Amino acid sequence: MAQAIRNVCRGIELTPRWSTGTAVLQLMGVLLLLGGTGMMAVSDEGMWLLNDPPRALLREKYGFELTEDWLQRAMRASVRLNSGGSGGFVSPEGLLVTNHHVAADAVQKLSKPGADLYHNGFYAARREEELKCLDLEVNVLQEIVDVTAEVNAAVKKEMTPAQAAAARRAAMSRIEKESLDRTGLRSDVVTLYNGGAYHLYRYKKYTDVRLVFSPEKAIASFGGDVDNFEFPRYCLDVAFFRVYEGGKPASTPYFFRWSPNGPQEGDLVFVTGHPGATQRLETLARLRHRRDWTLPYTLARLRSLEAALLQYSEQHPEKRRQAVTDLHSVANARKAFTGQLQGLLTLATLDQKRRQEEELLALARQRGIPTAEAEAALQTIARIQQQLCTFEKEYALLESGHAFASPLFLIARHCVRMAAELPKPSGERLREYRDSNLDSLKLALFSPAPLYAELEQAKLRTSLLFLAENLGGDHEIVQRILAGKNPADRAAELIAGTRLFDPQERRKLVEGGQPAIDASTDSMIQLARSIDPLARQLRQRYETEVEEPERQAYAALAALRFAVYGRSIPPDATFTLRLAFGTVRGYQAEGQNIPWHTTIGQLFTRYDSLGGHEPFTLPSRWLDQRQRLDPETPLNFVSTADTIGGNSGSPVLNRAGELVGINFDRNRYGLVRNFVYTDVQARHIAVHSRAVLEALRKVYAAEALLKELTQR
Repeated sequence: MAQAIRNVCRGIELTPRWSTGTAVLQLMGVLLLLGGTGMMAVSDEGMWLLNDPPRALLREKYGFELTEDWLQRAMRASVRLNSGGSGGFVSPEGLLVTNHHVAADAVQKLSKPGADLYHNGFYAARREEELKCLDLEVNVLQEIVDVTAEVNAAVKKEMTPAQAAAARRAAMSRIEKESLDRTGLRSDVVTLYNGGAYHLYRYKKYTDVRLVFSPEKAIASFGGDVDNFEFPRYCLDVAFFRVYEGGKPASTPYFFRWSPNGPQEGDLVFVTGHPGATQRLETLARLRHRRDWTLPYTLARLRSLEAALLQYSEQHPEKRRQAVTDLHSVANARKAFTGQLQGLLTLATLDQKRRQEEELLALARQRGIPTAEAEAALQTIARIQQQLCTFEKEYALLESGHAFASPLFLIARHCVRMAAELPKPSGERLREYRDSNLDSLKLALFSPAPLYAELEQAKLRTSLLFLAENLGGDHEIVQRILAGKNPADRAAELIAGTRLFDPQERRKLVEGGQPAIDASTDSMIQLARSIDPLARQLRQRYETEVEEPERQAYAALAALRFAVYGRSIPPDATFTLRLAFGTVRGYQAEGQNIPWHTTIGQLFTRYDSLGGHEPFTLPSRWLDQRQRLDPETPLNFVSTADTIGGNSGSPVLNRAGELVGINFDRNRYGLVRNFVYTDVQARHIAVHSRAVLEALRKVYAAEALLKELTQR
């Protein structure tokens, strides 16, 4: 059901480790000394829209002509996975590559006691051995249509924020429904520039997805949390799936040919993937709010959940298996958000944002462009942050579900809300229940993936305690949810009293509609039903007091930015397909050169130097085949391409559009890229295409997979 964040696995250092804070402080000092204030994309900055690519920039800087044929192939060979990552087709028969940590959710759901595919790996030598995933969906972008004028036309000046939000939501749902009915493709209207533009994305959707190959966790995430967001790195963070149509491997004529040699230092490379979210276009006031309110709250929540998952995992090996992907996701998120907070606590970051805002207004005035609306928008956004402070925690705990860290509650909420929402016209429903999204929602909702009662109870107990810690024991919300019990007893009662572990029970409730929900005695359904009016009130308040006013304000800022800079600035990331580019090169840290790549030989050196202790263990088959492996084979490499979370699994391509790597991480200096781009030391990290072939051939004897990748 609820897909967790799946973002990273992690190598050796040539220099002593710095703390994340020290790294960010030095990085931001360098940025300040460089003095870059302009909003225009510089260097290799940019997560570019495929319908507005940086052709002139690539031509002028690299002499590369970005053709329409190159773009179309990149678009239709790149994929998005609903587990939160990216990938790419690598054969005409539906074979796709992504990261092991992106595949982890699906692999874990296919595992069971005594058959731990996540830790032990999996390979299907024949098509009939490929394992069908329980709830994995793959989307392939087919077309992008600019619908900005159509969406904006629905909102009139005289409307209140509530009326404007409803009108905008109805227009977006109508556009999506008409597109779905006409094309049969998944259709999503995406908000860009925080409200400055709206594009319709049409996707071909695959829900019959089968696991082909997944390596052992020990080699996929060698170094574990210790090396998370670090470089040098030594990970074979890859996995292969195949999409099927009509029970047969799908025909995928657009695919990336696998490069047997991979990249070299100085090569121009491209990354086609689905970056999750950046905040580079947010205002100074909004970033201050993130620094002082949102991120400290988020980190407190993640730390409490991480501690609970660690404690649960230590109780028994089977419990460790059950919790492993949840724990990895939470630990990864905690480290990423810590880096973001460090960046915003560095004065240079916010000073750069302040100067950007001042420069935008100054350039506009110099050119005689009116700035009154943009200045008013900046003031509006600042006022909104003050208003948000008054109810942000309640909104996050109830409507975002942070008080209920279990997919069982999310399942219950969907059942309750679908009963109320589905009888309405699509345009009047909450966005997640619009017609164009229902099939994907039901795929997750009715998933037969296993849920473990003791694990869910441990997570729920922790999040209920977090609720009380934040709001206080006398708060009406806390008293209503705990129902006179302490968090531990209430969590036990809720888990013992629910039948939502059974997908058939969920289906009966959804198909039974409101009468079934009203008659249900299920503990989770009763909880979701009891707090839904208050959660909806908080959502309505957020949409009308924060989301809609911010969209209108950011639209005014976007209009001024377009007038001053044109389309030289790409929008913030939105988990939609983007094109990034950069050069393969190392960097300096603490006065030492960090090379552009690592090798298989250095992996074993790292293993030997640390005695093979967790998390620096290696699978037995890697140790058995050590002498056969070429120690000079490049394993991981870095480039300056602009990536972030969500890009995990993204294909890394050369000028010819061949796959030369699979993106899997950023280094610690790249954590600040949520807010500002830098290529001084920040790098994205990828698995080298040559390393994958070497491992498949000599460690896994995966001849059928090798043949499919190379014989074309």
